[in-house]
This record gives sequence, structure tokens and C-alpha cells, in this order.
Amino acid sequence: MGAASAQTVRIGNQGDALSMDPHSLNESLQLSVTGNIYEPLVTRDKDLKLVPALATSWQQTSPTVWRFELRRGVQFHDGKPFTADDVIFSIARAAGEGSDMRSYTNDVKDVRKLGDHVVEIETKTPFPILPDVFSFLYIMSKQWSEENQATRPVDRRKGIENAASFRANGTGPYRLRERQPNVKTSFVRNGNYWGTIEGNVINVEYTPIGNDATRVAALLSGQVDVIEPVPVQDVARVNASGKAKVLQGPELRWIFLGMDQKRDELLYSSVKGKNPFKDKRVRQAFYQAIDIDGIQRTVMRGASTPAALLIGPGTNGYDASIDKRLPHDVEAARKLLAEAGYPSGFEVTMNCPNDRYVNDSNICQAVAANLARIGVKINLQAETKGTYFPKILRRDTSFYLLGWSPSTYDAHNVLNAIIHCVDDKGAGQFNLGSYCNPKVDELTLKIQSETDQARRNAMIKEAYALHSEDVGHLPLHQQALAWGVSNNVRLVQRADNQMPFRYMSVK
Repeated sequence: MGAASAQTVRIGNQGDALSMDPHSLNESLQLSVTGNIYEPLVTRDKDLKLVPALATSWQQTSPTVWRFELRRGVQFHDGKPFTADDVIFSIARAAGEGSDMRSYTNDVKDVRKLGDHVVEIETKTPFPILPDVFSFLYIMSKQWSEENQATRPVDRRKGIENAASFRANGTGPYRLRERQPNVKTSFVRNGNYWGTIEGNVINVEYTPIGNDATRVAALLSGQVDVIEPVPVQDVARVNASGKAKVLQGPELRWIFLGMDQKRDELLYSSVKGKNPFKDKRVRQAFYQAIDIDGIQRTVMRGASTPAALLIGPGTNGYDASIDKRLPHDVEAARKLLAEAGYPSGFEVTMNCPNDRYVNDSNICQAVAANLARIGVKINLQAETKGTYFPKILRRDTSFYLLGWSPSTYDAHNVLNAIIHCVDDKGAGQFNLGSYCNPKVDELTLKIQSETDQARRNAMIKEAYALHSEDVGHLPLHQQALAWGVSNNVRLVQRADNQMPFRYMSVK
């Protein structure tokens, strides 16, 4: 091990994980980072196949009951044993106040301990995809959380922090060694890990590097070994450098725009006394004003696939026959706005991150320019995700950009988290504009419990067709993955953009 101590991988990402609390933010980057420290009951392998993690097996003992056999002999990083009590505690914590993971637990009715290493999870209705849903619900130590006053999740909306923000105690293959938010986070291999760590990396240093040029320069100069993402304009240069290569592939992430459809008056708009986004004609005008092919060509440089749905290929239930965008038509958009009572357009603020998705702020600038052609003046507010996410998650927005990767790789995930009417149980938790169609919700509930795949797919198709007909959101595109990797590093790139350290090796 002494000789291997030099085996360090330095990662430069455009943004930072906002907390070490695994229940504080349901964001892919956050879950990717904390997923090296914490583990779920069921996880995904390199090929995204569902495999055992802290549960060795699971079975549906009745239509509404799942039984999980827990792995024995597992220790948290502080040496305390992992038991059923930690599972019960973690599910309750993820379902509780301040949690950003409530959409994962909103259909759980009860969790019961049948022994130190057996739990039963009862759902409100039949839920055949529960193991898929739980693949990103990480388990924390009940005792550690109680001892460190961290029994409730960090609430990013309210700026509330606790010990779990900066410290961590999981069962995963790497331990948190040092946390400096927005500066550097260091990890070290867990020598007592219960499973197999395929790679040889001992230390991982994770550094946020927001500036694209600086991030690429750091890779090519050898200051870091891996960067994510590689700006689309720099892919050829990195590949030609002889020092690094770009790993590219489709990502299971869709970028879309959302609009406040609930308030009677928008928070940030020149329109007073009413909400233009409640009118489908306005939403459709915005949709048809956006030149998505132009964005693909000039902003994304081909590294995107225009989309008409919030899911696509690679997601269970996807149907290409309804993935057809409305035509880009400026004149039709102007006519729709005029019919809705806005012949001269109006002014509205658009919220956008500048360090989360590929070319996110540039996409927003292009959308703003497109909408200007129909008389809509966009006041663009682009900011770091550290302030962006708390703002939009409070629904303190009128018009926003968001990306989403379905953690279950299933169409139900988006229906439940993004499209479902907002309720107090966690459904619609990321439906930040409060789109609502009770018929879609009714279908979502049926989809959740349906075991016949043909019937289930038919209902998925109907639900997404209804959402498209409503113009509930404005879909933009599926973005592509682009990781820059030094020639001496080997790793695994998954379509969900997770980056498990356990697969990394240094030559």
C-alpha cells in the first residue's frame, strides 16, 4: 500500500457538490460525489444494471410489500455496524422536512424491521419499480446522525447547514478526508470496504474550476487528471494534445425550460394583474420561437439532440412516435402571442445556472435572442448553481432552465418528480412552475403499479402526449457527455454521468 500511496486522481469539474449531505439536493453531480461515500440498498453497475449494494437480495412478498435482506458485516467509516435501524432512519430522513429526496419516498407507507438485517417496505399502492427508485437513496448512520445533530437533512432552500454539510460517515468505498466548499474536497480509499474496489486509486482530489478555458488548461498542463465537462469547442484540441483524450457519449439528461403556471401574477414580469404563462398560447409561442436547430449548431456545436419530450432513448417507456417537436415558426409564435393579448410581447426574468449544464448560460442567451424576435424581452439572471438551485427550489422564479436525468432510467421518474401536480407528499417536487393536469396524475399512479409492460407503455405514451399537448414545459435537447481524461488514467463513463471512483486506475 505504501507504493500505491502516490496513486492520486485530481478531478476538475465546472461546479461543486453543494453539500456532503446525501439527502440535501437531488442533483446528479451531488449524488455522483456523495455516492462514493454513501451507498443505497440497490445500485447500478458499469452497464447500469441493477445490482446488490447494502441489500443482498430483495423480493416483492405482496403487491405492496418489498422485503430486503441486508448485507452483514458492513461497517460505517467510524467502525459502527450497519443494521436495519440505519435503513429505517435514512428512509424517514429522506422523506422528512428539508429533504430534496422526498419524490423517492412519497409512495412509502411504512418501513418495518424484521430483524437486524431484514426490513420490509410497504407502499401505498403496488410499486414494482421500488428497487430502481431506491438506487439513489443513500443510507446514513442513525447513531452518527443523532450524535452530530444531523437527523434532519441540510435544507438548501433555507440556507440551513449542519454537520452533514461538511462531514460524512458512510459505508462506501471512499471516505471524506477534507471538505473545503468551492475550493477542494479530498477523499481517501476505505481500507475496510466490504466490497471490491476494481481500480487502484488511493486518493481523489475534487476541485471546482468554473472557467472553461482554465479547466482545459489545467488538464493539458497536468494540474488535474480528469475534467468534466470538456467545452464543445475544445474537444478537438484536447484530442490532438497527445496528453489527454475526450470520452464522449449520450447522456440520459434532458434540458428544458419551465414557467410559473400557478401564480395569478408573475413575480418578475412587466405584466401586472395576470399570468401570461397560464395561457397555453403563450407557452406555445415561446416554444415555437426557439430555434433549437440553431442552438444545436452554434451553441452546442452538434453535441446535443433536439427533443420534444422530457425523456428519450435509453429511458424505459420512451416512444419515438411522439418525440416530434413543434416547428420553429416565428410568425406563428407572434400570432399566438397576439391572440393571447400580447401583440407587443412582454418582459420577464429568466433564471439560469452558469456552471451546471453544458453551455447552460449560452443556451439561455440564445433563447433570449430567439424570444426577442417575437417581442419578448428576457432579463437574464445567470448565476452559480450554489445560489441558483436554492432560489428556484423555493419557486422564486417565473421562467427557468433545468436539466433532469431520470435516476430510475424509467419514464415514471419524470412523471412523478417533474410533471405531477405538486402535493405535500413529495410528488411534483421539481415541478417548479406547478404545471398540473389531473388526468396525467391519474395515469402516473397507474403506471407506477402496472406490471404488464404493453399496458404500461401505452399509458406512458398517453401521459406524455397529454403533457406535450398542454405545452407543460418547453423541452430543448438531450446533452452529450464529454469528459477529458489524461492518458495515464482509466475510468468508466456511464450514461447517467455518475463518476464512481472505485473504477478509476492510474498507470
